[in-house]
Amino acid sequence: MQTGIIGLPQVGKTTLFRILTKAHVEGKGGASATHVGVARVPEPRLVELAKLYNPKKITYATVNYVDLGGMQKERMRDALAQLRDVDVIAHVIRVFDDPSVPHSEGSIDPLRDATNLDLELMLSDHDQITRRLERVDKDLKKKRDPILEIEKTALEKCKVHLEAERALRELELTPEERKSIGGFLFLSARPVLYVLNLGDDEADNLDTAVVRHKLNSLQGRTNAAVVVICGRLEAELSEMDEKEAAELLASYGLKEPGLNRLIRATYDLLGLIQFFTAGEPEVRSWTIRKGATAVKAAGAIHSDIEKGFIRAEVVRWNDLLAAGSLAAAREKAQVRLEGKEYIVQEGDVILFRHSG
Repeated sequence: MQTGIIGLPQVGKTTLFRILTKAHVEGKGGASATHVGVARVPEPRLVELAKLYNPKKITYATVNYVDLGGMQKERMRDALAQLRDVDVIAHVIRVFDDPSVPHSEGSIDPLRDATNLDLELMLSDHDQITRRLERVDKDLKKKRDPILEIEKTALEKCKVHLEAERALRELELTPEERKSIGGFLFLSARPVLYVLNLGDDEADNLDTAVVRHKLNSLQGRTNAAVVVICGRLEAELSEMDEKEAAELLASYGLKEPGLNRLIRATYDLLGLIQFFTAGEPEVRSWTIRKGATAVKAAGAIHSDIEKGFIRAEVVRWNDLLAAGSLAAAREKAQVRLEGKEYIVQEGDVILFRHSG
């Protein structure tokens, strides 16, 4: 899974990238440079499970992040082209006011910035759709083609939607229509996470930030979510050890770092969940799509396990912790035997039985 971090210059994108990936990127390539890194998904349940098994290895799920640098007008086309490879967009929006860091637009206006960058994505899609429709119309004049006709209908719906200044992520299409245009990788169809970057003076009042800054219109949109962070505070936390970070969070009345909230929101947007495998060699977290079957979950581990799937022994992570061992959980009838079509649930601990 790859998340593209975008935003105007001087909004805190690289700070967010540094928080997520613990990469030190200052001065490497300037404000327009692209940085790629991997973030470990924080998972306290994995730590608790490891206490039962004392494994040789603990493996967390990861998310790839791409910091696309400042979205200056002169390099907008190049930056947008790179976005076609990402699964979800994290749009960092500046809410903090700092006279020593001038805003590229001359003033702090989060809703304006969110709207303008969304429009850039829509304009890019509109140009692509217009060019494709011209080609489709020419081809249909030569010969009737039912598949092309479905594509034309889908593209026309998209064009009308964009001309109403609405992102394609909010457009409903039939499965056939969606399939017909699936190869175009439209930017405004990507799920988007609006990351509001506040000043440290607001760290103890994050819950009301959206209302206070009159950003309610960003909430409740289809395939979109809002996460509020304090970038400078989060960067400081990322450099601390666990105890120091907990004390600093508590001093601001916060229960967890913004990283946790951001990754959870990303998972929700993409319809992802985690399940666990646990034993003395390794305790590990795996990422799959919500609604995936047990046999598909087995395939996330290895194709051989998927092919040779016999059954899955499933226990809830909290039941396993409370029981103290898999054997004890079995005695309490908390371990279930499930077949290929079992729908894996968030937080399941699974032991796959397979042949070969």
